[in-house]
Amino acid sequence: MMMARPELWTLLALWFTLVDFGAVSGLKAIAIVKNESHPVLFRQKRAWIWNSLYVEEEKPAPIPYKIGQLKSTLPVEVKKFSIDGEGANTIFTVGPTGDLFVTRSLDREEKSIYHLSAKMYDGNNKLVEDSGNFEVVVNDINDNIPVFPKGFNGSVLERSPVGTQIVEVKATDADDPTTANGELRYSLVRGGDGKFQIDELTGMVSCSKKDLDRESVEQYILVVRAQDMRGLPAGSTATTTVTVSITDINDNIASFTTNAFEVSVPENHKLNQKMTTLQLKDKDELPNKVPRISISRSSAMFKVEINQEKNGNLMLIQPLDYETTPIHTVVVEVHEELAVRPPENARNAITTATVTIHVLDVDEPPVFTRSSYNFVVEEEKIVQNIGTVSATDPDRAKNTIRYSILDRDCPFSIDPKTGVLSTVRPLDRELEATHMFQVKAQEDGSGLETFVKVDISVQDINDNKPELIAEDIFLCENDQTNTVLGTLRATDKDEQPARFSFGLASPSSNFTVRDHGNNSADILVKQGPFSLDDSRDYSVTVRVGDGGRPLRTSTTQVTIKACSCDHRRVPTQCKAAGHRVGVSVHALIAILLCILIILVTVILFAIRKRYQKEHLSSLKHSGEIHEQLVTYDEEGGGEMDTNGYDVSILTSACHDGSLLRHPDNHPHPSLYAMVQKSHPHQPNACKGDMAAMIEDKKFEADHDRDGFPYDTLHIYGYEGPESLAGSLSSLDSSSSGSNLDYDFLNDWGPRFRTLAELYGVNNHEYYHQY
Repeated sequence: MMMARPELWTLLALWFTLVDFGAVSGLKAIAIVKNESHPVLFRQKRAWIWNSLYVEEEKPAPIPYKIGQLKSTLPVEVKKFSIDGEGANTIFTVGPTGDLFVTRSLDREEKSIYHLSAKMYDGNNKLVEDSGNFEVVVNDINDNIPVFPKGFNGSVLERSPVGTQIVEVKATDADDPTTANGELRYSLVRGGDGKFQIDELTGMVSCSKKDLDRESVEQYILVVRAQDMRGLPAGSTATTTVTVSITDINDNIASFTTNAFEVSVPENHKLNQKMTTLQLKDKDELPNKVPRISISRSSAMFKVEINQEKNGNLMLIQPLDYETTPIHTVVVEVHEELAVRPPENARNAITTATVTIHVLDVDEPPVFTRSSYNFVVEEEKIVQNIGTVSATDPDRAKNTIRYSILDRDCPFSIDPKTGVLSTVRPLDRELEATHMFQVKAQEDGSGLETFVKVDISVQDINDNKPELIAEDIFLCENDQTNTVLGTLRATDKDEQPARFSFGLASPSSNFTVRDHGNNSADILVKQGPFSLDDSRDYSVTVRVGDGGRPLRTSTTQVTIKACSCDHRRVPTQCKAAGHRVGVSVHALIAILLCILIILVTVILFAIRKRYQKEHLSSLKHSGEIHEQLVTYDEEGGGEMDTNGYDVSILTSACHDGSLLRHPDNHPHPSLYAMVQKSHPHQPNACKGDMAAMIEDKKFEADHDRDGFPYDTLHIYGYEGPESLAGSLSSLDSSSSGSNLDYDFLNDWGPRFRTLAELYGVNNHEYYHQY
């Protein structure tokens, strides 16, 4: 029976190979299969036989040495092997028979396993066995010593219990850690005085005793050894140092440096200030010192405070007095809460000490018997003995004390020897109810002084009259008897509570007052009705009493408005009227004084005006009138900023100075002729100094190109409306105005004669008539 499919031959070949024919038959079957025109894929069974391939590290290899052989179960005459992988054909080589050789020394720490693969070929150089993977393991030897990375530091509290862990010490070994070559053991070589121990496996350093004392030894240097080969003598070793610091705890009680302290303090030592320092001795570090010092003998004068250095400052909390107690003795004790008991210095600690304070005498200022004084005085009275301010000299000398009041305007005085206070003038409570001032006490001789505050309250008396309050008092035309026209009230400036009583000071036919007894009253209609056409003003005079002692009364005229009212008594139209109240005497005096001042001022102005007129009249009749040149120092000051100068000298008529005769009786040039500016134009006419000045100014103005001409609207536009002579401008004048006769200027008096000369008057003797 023939099978058409070629896969049958493949199955038969595999069957023969596995069951009947053995290895050789299998090879033949494979050859048959390969010779088929249609090759098929099949799984080839591995026939490699691997031995354990190991190589010892650091073994010298001057010539390659064999470490194993490549073998296969296939009975084929193998002619050639090949290897691939890590170190193939360099570190490792293979011989024709499959022997594997090492060509050089290997280091496990550099590489511990090499991964290789091998192939096997037959005599025809055909592949018989495909690549198979294998490993070459480098066996470790103890060729490395332990290594510590660095030194180690640790700390532990003093007096820690046994077993307290401090620091873990670790070393490394490059050898195989799974073998004895890399297994380390730790031990303490020296140091620590037996107070420390180390775990040989973990390297943890811990306390072996509980008597560590920082005050004795603050630091220990330990030497730790690490050894491989599990600590056997044949193992390699290495050492390192471990620094162990002992940390402080509060295990020492604070102790006084001595059992007796002495200090001298002046009696004027300030309160809450340090007098001395009680030194403490404590071996513990500063942060762990927590002493407390108490004064065993209770004393309210002293206290102890702990300072930053953990010593005790003895403080003064009450004043010292040498004259009373020159020496004070107190006992102080120190306490401290410790972390452990008993304290290390329990046998030699000084926890109790005596402090002796010697008070030094000081010349002290006077001391008042009180810290402040308070007195009461009645107003409106001169009191000779308000009270006494007293001070003494606290020293043994007992110097005399003198008293004085610092405030100059104080309404009180004090006896400098006795300290008795009295009033200088009557007091008014309504103006100032309380007076406060300072009294100084000063010792004779030393001049030491002390001050004290004095408060004096002014006691009220019934010295003010009541004041009436009458608001909205009006009557209506149809008001009948007992109609209430308004309510009266009163006030009083006195402090005492007042019980006001109201009544009419003079009887009235139309009105009456009804007192309610509660500090108010009503004005009632006694007889009505009323008429607005009546010209009379309705008013009543009300008397008010304050009910005090002594009784004070006041009278006030109350004006009642007359109104036309509606049916609800709401005013619709009132007759002009107003209430008048009494004017005090002080107000009347002030009004009269103002009127008197005004009258005196008016009289003085009238006298001054009259004197000025008489003076001018006398000047007119004296035959000589001096013109005044007025200069203004500043603009806008008024009449008070002018200065007058006698310019009659300028009216000397002619430059020959006929009016300015010198003692030699010879004519001299006029003043203006001597000071006038020189210019080409000189007037030939004999004119006065004023005329010469005007001519000179006119010449300057005519030749000034920068200024406005005088004969322009800018200069004369608004000039002359208020002058009787009219405007001097020629803007509004005709051409014929130049022929006007100005002789009338001579009739205007001496002040216009110079102008008359300028406009045609040439009579030189005219100016000499006066």
